[in-house]
Amino acid sequence: MPKANFDYQQHPHVEARKEAEPKVTHRRRAKLSLNDRIGLGITKRVGNMWAAYVFVLLTLVSLPAAIMSGNTVIIVGWVAQTFLQLVLLPVIIVGQNLQAHESEKRAIATYKDAGAILEEAIEIQKHLAVQDTALNHLIDRLAVIDEKLEKAAKK
Repeated sequence: MPKANFDYQQHPHVEARKEAEPKVTHRRRAKLSLNDRIGLGITKRVGNMWAAYVFVLLTLVSLPAAIMSGNTVIIVGWVAQTFLQLVLLPVIIVGQNLQAHESEKRAIATYKDAGAILEEAIEIQKHLAVQDTALNHLIDRLAVIDEKLEKAAKK
């Protein structure tokens, strides 16, 4: 009779995964180039609500001149090119930073979930190995009984 046996071969990614934790690249400043550090520094300083408030005040400097011109094109240009661009820039960066932070939290949670699923799969493999042993024992006993029945039938 054939044996109930499964030879489990662990996927090579399992060991690599144990050594590779998810990394947050924007916090590793030592590996950033000068241009990256300058860009990151400016983004951090402009990408907050205090910068948005400062930009609102800055845009208000030219508002009286735009209104006094009485020209609709100049007023619309002030709103579109001065106010919206300057004020929305830091607000959008703040929103993107919040979204990136939440995305990072989800990615780390997914990584941990995958690790938990992997550990559960390993436990299932162990459980199946125990069942294989029990089934093999039963197969061996049935083979003995089968032999005895065949010998008895021949007599």
